[in-house]
Amino acid sequence: MYDHVIWPEKYDPRTSAIYALNDINVKAPPEVVWKLLVEAENWSSYFPAEDQVKILTGKRELALGTRYSRVTVGFPMSLVVRECEPFRRLAWATTVDGDDTGSSAYHGWVITPSDDGCHVLTEETQQGPWFLEELGRKHPGALYRYHQDWVESLARAAEAAIALTYDCPAANSELGHQARETHDEHQS
Repeated sequence: MYDHVIWPEKYDPRTSAIYALNDINVKAPPEVVWKLLVEAENWSSYFPAEDQVKILTGKRELALGTRYSRVTVGFPMSLVVRECEPFRRLAWATTVDGDDTGSSAYHGWVITPSDDGCHVLTEETQQGPWFLEELGRKHPGALYRYHQDWVESLARAAEAAIALTYDCPAANSELGHQARETHDEHQS
């Protein structure tokens, strides 16, 4: 049994208009997946749909309290990281820029170590008229499909980072070095 997102009461899936859960097993250590997730401005390197992400506060990686913006399927959004437990949990709250209906969303990621890498679970709930109209009525199932593409792309990128590290001993990128060390620790 895998852990799930820790929901603020307002975003509980049992009372949310829209809910999606996606998960995947990844043959890469949690640290590699984590690095890909917290480097939000680089998401487009493995998931081209997320090509307009801008961190507005703090360092270049997502951390508790980080504010950032992104344009998702043509809609500008403002986000704040609400949970950040390195290598395990990351979650953010979202509002749509220009929406005056009070619609909001909460998107969380849970990374669980496994014998051959890790399990990645992502869940999102959305409330309010804007999300209900755009995703509930106009594009039913779109959130699930978008997240499925994202977790599959994330898994491929993490596994490629591990493969590159072992296929190319000269690889000395921070991600590759960290992946190599972490993979070796898990194998011993």
